[in-house]
Formats: sequence, C-alpha cells, structure tokens
Amino acid sequence: MSAGTTAPTTVLRINLAGPPAAPADLSARYRAAVEMARYADEHGLGMIQTEEHHATDNGWMPSPLAFAGAVLGTTRRIGVTVSALITPLHDPLRLAEDIAVLDLLGGGRLVTVAGLGYRPEEYAAHGKEWRDRGALQDEVLQTLLNAWTGEPFTYQGRTVQVTPRPYSRPHPPLLVGGASRPAARRAARLGLPLFPSAHLPELERYYHEQCAAAGTDGWVLQPPPRTCLLHISEDPDRSWAEHGDHLLYEAQRYAAWQSAGSRSAVRSAARDAAALRAEGVYRIVTPDDCVELAQEDGPRGTLILHPLCGGMPVEEGWRSLRLFAEKVLPRLTE
Repeated sequence: MSAGTTAPTTVLRINLAGPPAAPADLSARYRAAVEMARYADEHGLGMIQTEEHHATDNGWMPSPLAFAGAVLGTTRRIGVTVSALITPLHDPLRLAEDIAVLDLLGGGRLVTVAGLGYRPEEYAAHGKEWRDRGALQDEVLQTLLNAWTGEPFTYQGRTVQVTPRPYSRPHPPLLVGGASRPAARRAARLGLPLFPSAHLPELERYYHEQCAAAGTDGWVLQPPPRTCLLHISEDPDRSWAEHGDHLLYEAQRYAAWQSAGSRSAVRSAARDAAALRAEGVYRIVTPDDCVELAQEDGPRGTLILHPLCGGMPVEEGWRSLRLFAEKVLPRLTE
C-alpha cells in the first residue's frame, strides 16, 4: 500500500465452533486460541473478536467473557471484542461486575456488542421468554449504565451499588448490535453507538434521526460493504481440497440459524465447498491476494482472519496466522 495510507482493521476471529470433539481435544484448541491471541498481539493485529452462542452441538463459544479474560491476561495491546454478547440472557448486576473487572484487567481494551440473539432455543435453555427479549434488553442495558457510575441506584425496587468502578470513562465500551429499527431506536435512546450486523446505510440514517429526536449523540460502527472470512495459504487450491469442509461446516451451521429475513455480513447459501469458494464469503487466499484485498477496500476495510474455522486443524490455523503476520501485515503500511 502506498506510503501514508492508513491500514485496514485487522481482526483475529475465534469462536471454537467445529464438529464435536473430545474434551482433551477441545481443551487443546482453547489453549491454542489463547496462544494465537498472544501471537496476534505481539505481531500487530488490531483486534480479537469472539461471540456467544448456547444450546449448540458444535462447540460454539458459550462463555466469551471468560475467554476474553484469558486473552486480556496474556496480551498487552490488542483489543478484544465480544460481538455479540446475548445480553438478555445475563443477570444485569453480575454482568456489570464481570465487564467492570475485565475493563480494569484490560485497561479499557474490551468492547462489548450487546445483541438480542436470533435463536429461541438459547432463551429456552436459560429459562428466558423469547417474547420478552426486547424488555430484557432494555433492562440490562440501562442497568449496566447505572451500575458503572459506581453510585447507588434503584434496581427492581431495591437500592444497589456495583463495585468496582470500571477503568473506562464514562463506562466500558458498549455498542448495541442488530439490524432492526428497534435496535437503532434503543441505541439512540440510551446514547449508545450502533453496530449493524451487516452493511446497512439506511439503518445508519435512521439511527441518526432517532438520536436527533432523543437529544443524544451517537455514532455507527458500520461494517464494510464486503465482509469475508480469510484463511491464508501459499496454495489455495490445495487448501480448499484439504480443508474446505471445515469452512463449509461453519458456514452451513451458521446459515441454518438464520431466518429468511435475517441480515448478516457473513451469511452463506453454499451447499458444498465448491459453491462456498465461488460465493466469496469464506476465502482461502495467498498473502499477495490478501494484500490486494486490503488495497481494494482501503482504510475503511477489514481483514478478518479465521484460523480455527469449523474445526480447522490447529497446525493449519497456525500456518495461516503466521503467513498473515509475516507476509501480509508488514506490507499493509508500506
């Protein structure tokens, strides 16, 4: 990239989804994920991104805050985003405490995207009513904002006070995720930023209209028009032949959760690995191809590396991450 050009955002995505694995094997993958996060921190990647899902048969991360704590404890610079945390499933006061502690541990490096989720099974598993999700979200978000002041406040008819106070001011980074107008209205009403689940300029405009009506200031973390999940290889043809089924595994299981009207930046309709490759949501690219993608998208683009996608062998994930760190990152700021 030309001198003076701002590099794109670089993200290491970790969700640990994959075919059912023995506890010892899954333990090794979790430990490898933390080591990868430390390596990413040392080599200049910008963000670790994880997410929350429950009641699955594929190992998808159910406890991203615990994972975030492990990552924040072994890194010094890199940001950690939970995108998204299904906040209505959490006890509001305990969640306020957990995020406050992580905010202190990371010195403000944790970013939480508060989502409603889109699977009634997750609510049922946690004893929550799907139809109440909007009201639950309102309660938890307002409680977080009240709690993080460090001052006493009224919660469910009693006076409570949450300690310790977070590191960040006025509160730990908190965004409202979603693709709907109710999500935009909720974010605007609370004075919180909005993180759409896909590139939705019309929702961004609506959000700013709602901010003006509510008298709040806000901003939108808008995904780029093109979002793809990357695996780096010197020989993409070989890697697709050997590892394409891992990418397909995640793509199909994620797509199966989406309703007809859902909007997601990384939704796939592929039925086999060849279709997945042609579609371009999940990509296996050479280092040169990756640099070209960065040049095409410019500083507003995002490179999302997904080294352990769909049960990818750990050694192959490391190979991808090292290629990115050694043969892509140094060229992004040239």
